[in-house]
Amino acid sequence: MNVVDFLLPVSESVARKGPHARIVLSSRVRLARNLQGHPFPGRAKKNERVASMSDIRPRVEELTAFKGCFSQSMDQLKAQEKNLLMERHLISREHAAKSSGSAVVFRQDESLCVMINEEDHLRMQSLRPGLQVKECWKEIDKIDTQLEKKLDYAFSPKFGYLTACPTNLGTAIRVSAMLHLPGLQLADLIGQTVNSVTKLNLAVRGLYGEGSDALGHIYQVSNQMTLGEKEPEIVERLTKVVLQLIENEENAREKLLEDQPKIIFNQIGRAYGILSNAHIIHSKEAMNLLSFVRLGVEMGIIPEVDCSVVDELFIMTQPNHLQHQAAGKLSAEERDLLRADMLREKLKNIPPPEPQ
Repeated sequence: MNVVDFLLPVSESVARKGPHARIVLSSRVRLARNLQGHPFPGRAKKNERVASMSDIRPRVEELTAFKGCFSQSMDQLKAQEKNLLMERHLISREHAAKSSGSAVVFRQDESLCVMINEEDHLRMQSLRPGLQVKECWKEIDKIDTQLEKKLDYAFSPKFGYLTACPTNLGTAIRVSAMLHLPGLQLADLIGQTVNSVTKLNLAVRGLYGEGSDALGHIYQVSNQMTLGEKEPEIVERLTKVVLQLIENEENAREKLLEDQPKIIFNQIGRAYGILSNAHIIHSKEAMNLLSFVRLGVEMGIIPEVDCSVVDELFIMTQPNHLQHQAAGKLSAEERDLLRADMLREKLKNIPPPEPQ
């Protein structure tokens, strides 16, 4: 089956809501596992990667949780299809570059995904909308337990689960939440916030993880330590930090509205005006402007609009989603034109900001 036909329409995907959805876009828990006796994917030859993939893939597909899933080797996917999956946060940028000997398996509701032979033999993840890291952990822990009965994991009594990168040794768990923090950005508190979170041994990254920019004022907060701390403790610690960040963002929005309302109205009004009238717009600019429109919706400055409308535009204006809509190869300049056309058309249905 074609991956695009299998994926949920973006409008359905973003319509799902979770706790604290005003600020927390999504939660994810990822586990890394490797097979005993097989070289790590980065050191393996093609036939060795194919062999480990052949061991893993059917074991994943036969799990009840993956009934009716999409499963395909990466060499059978087109570059655009891989990049679509990356823009949906189902696979990493690194996995999108993989070919023979690597695969992806995921559910249609996008809540469970397994990357085979990315940096590790297995990278399995649970994704949910809003702040649901505890629920993600319970779900992926169950999947991990079932797979451990079928596969011989590389495990050391001293170091825990063995991974290609030493920083993932131990529990090999990565717990993260994606947060929308325009209030802290406008209040010039984002640098201070990032420093505070980093001191708690948590990492703050951009929209697509390590090495990416915080486009649209979207930040990914995740644990850094995986050795010497139990999984539930990591989940609990990150949850507490995210709850504090939510409170800080809400306070920043309220204080700006009370003390400097013109700053908020100006940013939201300018963003709405540019997006409503631009005929050429780059993806980075579009993301940052859509961030302020989303802020306007959440604060009631842009009334009677569901935030999912803006969240859909965050995804649909990404390069590969635009490419898919065009059903043909587009240059960067052509994408900028198409993106602007789409935004003007969609914003016709969104009323202009109303300063309070």
